[in-house]
Amino acid sequence: MITRNEILETNSMISEMNLDVRTITMGISLLDCADADIEKFNEKIYKKITTYAKDLVKVGDELAKEYGIPVVNKRISVTPIAIAAAGCKNADSYVSVAQTLDRAAREVGVNFIGGFSALVQKGYTESDKILIDSIPEALAVTERVCSSVNIGTSRNGLNMDAVKKMGEIIVETAERTKDNECIGCAKLVVFCNAVEDNPFMAGAFHGVGEADCCINVGVSGPGVVKKALEEVRGADFETLCETVKRTAFKITRVGQLIAREASKRLNVPFGIIDLSLAPTPAVGDSIAEIFQEMGLEEAGAPGTTAALALLNDNVKKGGVMASSYVGGLSGAFIPVSEDHGMIDACEKGALTLEKLEAMTCVCSVGLDMIALPGDTSAATLSGIIADEAAIGMVNNKTTAVRLIPVIGRKEGESVEFGGLLGYAPIIPVNRFSCEKFVARGGRIPAPIHSFKN
Repeated sequence: MITRNEILETNSMISEMNLDVRTITMGISLLDCADADIEKFNEKIYKKITTYAKDLVKVGDELAKEYGIPVVNKRISVTPIAIAAAGCKNADSYVSVAQTLDRAAREVGVNFIGGFSALVQKGYTESDKILIDSIPEALAVTERVCSSVNIGTSRNGLNMDAVKKMGEIIVETAERTKDNECIGCAKLVVFCNAVEDNPFMAGAFHGVGEADCCINVGVSGPGVVKKALEEVRGADFETLCETVKRTAFKITRVGQLIAREASKRLNVPFGIIDLSLAPTPAVGDSIAEIFQEMGLEEAGAPGTTAALALLNDNVKKGGVMASSYVGGLSGAFIPVSEDHGMIDACEKGALTLEKLEAMTCVCSVGLDMIALPGDTSAATLSGIIADEAAIGMVNNKTTAVRLIPVIGRKEGESVEFGGLLGYAPIIPVNRFSCEKFVARGGRIPAPIHSFKN
């Protein structure tokens, strides 16, 4: 039961601290849409998505109005298309599937649909190859489709053939969308240890172990955490941790309420709450501002990784006390273009690509929304992917990269994506070559601690 005091406190968090339900994401299985004919497959998935999700936006808007809690995005995730479309015979491209997903998303009114995805951590199927080869064109001809590829896990190691390929795919995607600030790359995530119930884009997909349909909710509140820390300014670390934990508990309770109500009204099972401190470009809604409140002059200063570790751990601890169904990627995100404080730190030289990589050892995801010089080579991109995936593999955590080489831009310039994606400075990249390393191919085996049976 949520008390009157909690309601009053929640109202303050919403009006003054940018608390919101960042997304209600409906996961939909497409396994029963399988068909040998790709046109019939497209017909089936369009019908299923538009049937299951027809009331998703309406319910989200109703809940926002009734409870006074902003529900910013309504989204859909589907079974990885490389799996769902595997039965299609003689198909040499899945671009038509991406267009069908885009059309269905537009019909029901959601802003993104995730799941144009492949899981290739240990090798490729023919369908995986078709999917990956289709990504650049698919993201160029659609507006709302998001794509992801999982290239490694702690149990299977890293598929370095896929790592090399994804560097090339990112370059091609940038080229195909260069007239629109290479925006296609902002809708493409490369994962290690991808999770099956992530409600956040661009990496969301509906895992094969999930129910036929479910509701996952993502809640975000960096501003709430910052405000709470202002109340204990100068206190010791034990007080700091306790404050973050208590605040995360309160934020998660809001998500639990919305998730339960959405599940009931849509007559769809409730999946998980993802409590992730996902920033926006708005002032007061920044992870970097939390670091400053902790005592760092800028994000990237010595102590930043420790501050992020503290934040991430206590967000998770507070969340699991508030709900038995905390999942997804819960913790703290550090997307550069979506956090004005991170952008400022990059522009001042306080935050570099190497420091961001170090921070990903303790954050919830990885190198997110990083704009790079347009002439960055595919091999360099693959090397960055390999580094980030290795962190995830060895530390048994999810890591990812969303890299955007912006054609025609160089270090020191910036790029404007608009909306939640914000803008970003072009970050310098190490120019020493890793081409021969990436070209080796094969697999990097799983670490010794993966053998847990």
